[in-house]
Amino acid sequence: MKAPSGPSTPTWAPARKDVVGASLGSSRLWFTIAQGIVTEVYYPRIDIPQIKDLGFIVADDKGFWVELRRLNNYTVSLPAPGVPAAEIIHRHPRFTFTLEVCPSERRDTLLVRYSLEGDADLKPYVLLAARLGEDAENNIGAVATHDGRGVLWAEQGPFALALSAVDDDGADAFGRRSVGCLAVSDGWQDFNRNGRMTWEYDEAGPGAVSLMGELSRLGVLALGLSSTKEAAATLSVSALLDDFDEEWSAHSQAWQEWLGQCRRAAFGGEIDDRLALSASVLKVHQDRTYRGAAVASLSVPWGEASTSRGGYHLVWPRDLVETAGALIAMESYRDARDVLRYLIATQHEDGHWFQNQWLGGRPFWQGLQLDEAAFPILLASLLKEHEALDNIPVKDMITRAVGFVASSGPSTCQDRWEEDAGINMFTLAVAIAALVEGAEYLDAAAKAHALRVADYWNAKLEDWAFVQATPLAEELKVSGYFIRTVPLDASGERQSFADQVMIKNLDHNPNLPASGQVSTDCLQLVRYGLRAADDPSIADSIKVIDHLLKTETPSGPVWHRYNNDGYGEHDDGTGFNGTGRGRGWPLLTGERGHYALCAGEDVTPYVEAMMAMSSPLGLIPEQIWDTDPIPAYGLVPGKPSGSAMPLVWAHAEFAKLCHSLAAGRPVDRPQATWARYRGVRPKIDYDIWGPSYRPKRIAPGRALYVTMKAPARVHYGTNGWQDVADIETEDTGLGLHVAKLPTETLKPGDSIAFTFFWPESGTWEGQNFEVAIEGELVPA
Repeated sequence: MKAPSGPSTPTWAPARKDVVGASLGSSRLWFTIAQGIVTEVYYPRIDIPQIKDLGFIVADDKGFWVELRRLNNYTVSLPAPGVPAAEIIHRHPRFTFTLEVCPSERRDTLLVRYSLEGDADLKPYVLLAARLGEDAENNIGAVATHDGRGVLWAEQGPFALALSAVDDDGADAFGRRSVGCLAVSDGWQDFNRNGRMTWEYDEAGPGAVSLMGELSRLGVLALGLSSTKEAAATLSVSALLDDFDEEWSAHSQAWQEWLGQCRRAAFGGEIDDRLALSASVLKVHQDRTYRGAAVASLSVPWGEASTSRGGYHLVWPRDLVETAGALIAMESYRDARDVLRYLIATQHEDGHWFQNQWLGGRPFWQGLQLDEAAFPILLASLLKEHEALDNIPVKDMITRAVGFVASSGPSTCQDRWEEDAGINMFTLAVAIAALVEGAEYLDAAAKAHALRVADYWNAKLEDWAFVQATPLAEELKVSGYFIRTVPLDASGERQSFADQVMIKNLDHNPNLPASGQVSTDCLQLVRYGLRAADDPSIADSIKVIDHLLKTETPSGPVWHRYNNDGYGEHDDGTGFNGTGRGRGWPLLTGERGHYALCAGEDVTPYVEAMMAMSSPLGLIPEQIWDTDPIPAYGLVPGKPSGSAMPLVWAHAEFAKLCHSLAAGRPVDRPQATWARYRGVRPKIDYDIWGPSYRPKRIAPGRALYVTMKAPARVHYGTNGWQDVADIETEDTGLGLHVAKLPTETLKPGDSIAFTFFWPESGTWEGQNFEVAIEGELVPA
């Protein structure tokens, strides 16, 4: 009989994971655990979830029933530190229910051994919500027999799953079985309405289908995944013929051997265990087909209220390089090289990468972020610094990436939080470092221009982004501070600091001026060696950052991304739904710890805070709750909120902070950048005009480099087109063409006008440009 169907709103499982795991064998399956049950399982790639969850009901068939995930009285343990398998024990006055979860080493199958102890009248029932191919609309489910064995299976397009079970004697563990449609005829609805299992539907769908089976009190379940339901059933049944204890032992041993190959700073005690866990989190989030690709998190933020198809199981180039930096610190060079190879393979012709993407390179969001074009250069440089580049040909990638950065900057279409356009200190720190590091691989003309741009942007940071004499500066008695975003006009020149910069993710815009918005982003200037930790501009900015963004929690200090951030739960605890209130980010505590290291301060409190903000087993979330507790939503001050957990970037930051503490310096500080600047603002005797930044005024005594994206003849004259002359641009080898105009001899009040003749098309630009000489004479 076919199950009734009706309207429903399929969502995902909670993002606060207890465990995430995968096999190191040939299995192409990733699993997650939340609320003490199996949640999203991914196959055959880490960006394709196939189920929402696999949970259990315990019932006596007389009206008493309990769903384990709602019981909320369980403990989780690992076989050994960092080994991603789980023993879960649920406790109730009438029973104890134990689960052991691990993947098959050789098959695309998840194994779950279960045991019900206590009241003899009770039986377990398994419930599985299918989301094959990340689809909730077209799944078809059925109760079936495969070669004489009872199975529950589902299929959708090129994906299928099969669930089979055996008891402790190896016999079929299933009793009654049923399939249904979400919110109408699924097993949970049966218990909710009738207090017991009364429905036995044979087929369901198309739609969001759920499978349910009555089980023996002790047994093993196998969830097989493949391209057809018959193939999935074959895998499932085959896996049940393996000895579970041997599978558990082999899985644990493989992970312990891998962890033993990773170098981890030794501190003793809990820190060492957390470093092992962070290492395994980084490894688990790597794909097996697209080697080097890793997703940001095996979770969907606020998943229980989300219908998103993307979640965080996507590749962000920034997160990927941050992760690779931690792998290098652990001397997992092979994995880091795979990351670099993947990035080279997915770079676009003009040198940039997508904002984020599916593993195969297809975009999800298509914003342009300057730091994401720069980060892969830093990865290549860091591998070379460790003599671990292994002859990967990187010159072409670096040349194209440097060209993109130099032609697109200093502004970015989006900051690292994927929001506002303009000049941002984190983005520029990464971009400047990438230009310097990349210059090491470039030919003479390209190298000269890359360093010219890097020095120029570095020298201009305070001019662009340091505000003074604001009400906030006067209130805190500081000379000024770096702001979050510098708004630009159409020519790329800075607008007034009084201009408003829109804050996204809020239900109303607070209309804050640029000068009233502060972020933690300037800390990257210190970490990368562009400014000293005690530089007055940094020291004053720190005071403002702490005043606006720091929150003391029972777990330690945490920082918000920027003031008035809207990405987080609402004040009532309900999940982010396009608007909300931003919460504290543990990874920002790690970034502040790196600043403390550079400043010669004690780093230990920041390490301890990041550990205290994690889950009971040590998973680090994207955000923590940082106000009064809301028990109804499990929100506790200083503990994970409902956003992504684990966040791979946060685990990478924790690992790097620990290794940096052991090394006495930031382990991801770019070597050539540090050697060039050592925290000192460079002095320059020139300005750069174009392609994206076109100043209308420059200081006297400075030359003017005019930069275009195609060869040109620059036709110029001074003070109303006097002393007219022409000069040909020179090819830098970066897709940019430069001409140096002799403005260093002009006096305050003078001006230079210019236009362009394009020899490739034989046409003129059709408009004139003018730059005025202002201010007092600046010595060369």
